[in-house]
Amino acid sequence: MIHVKRAELEHVEGIQRVCCEGCRNAYRGLQEDAYIERNHRYWYNETRIKDELEESERWDGYYVAVENGEVVGAIGGGLTGEAESEVYVLYLDPARRGEGIGTMLLETLTHVQQLKGSRRQWVSVAKGNQKGIPFYESRGFQFVAEKPSFSNQEGDDYRSFRYAREIGEES
Repeated sequence: MIHVKRAELEHVEGIQRVCCEGCRNAYRGLQEDAYIERNHRYWYNETRIKDELEESERWDGYYVAVENGEVVGAIGGGLTGEAESEVYVLYLDPARRGEGIGTMLLETLTHVQQLKGSRRQWVSVAKGNQKGIPFYESRGFQFVAEKPSFSNQEGDDYRSFRYAREIGEES
């Protein structure tokens, strides 16, 4: 049975694994391997994940989906304004796609963000990501704009789609 819970120190390695493997699976062929690996080193290194286990002003901490002690998915996000929030990261073990794990994680983070006052939730998805785009669209996110990807450095021209959805009152 899969349980979604706030991530703890024991989950750091699993968060690294699912984020890196999920990212490679989603972006291979859309982005250069060097770009993907550079992002892994920056966003999903052990020190950063340990530091981000706890909540901060604009970060809700990581939440994980765990089955038999193994992390099979991870999500993180935070408030970006008085009534707005962001899903910053959501990845699964690629072998576990289609089991409802992503939905469970998104529902958990959405609930956390609603309790903090968010009424609108945002997400960025890499242009061409045919694993992420249909997932978010089927959960009510609507396309708002195309922008340069947040992780671009000089010479990079990757694009992201910005999506948003109303998440209303917490029920």
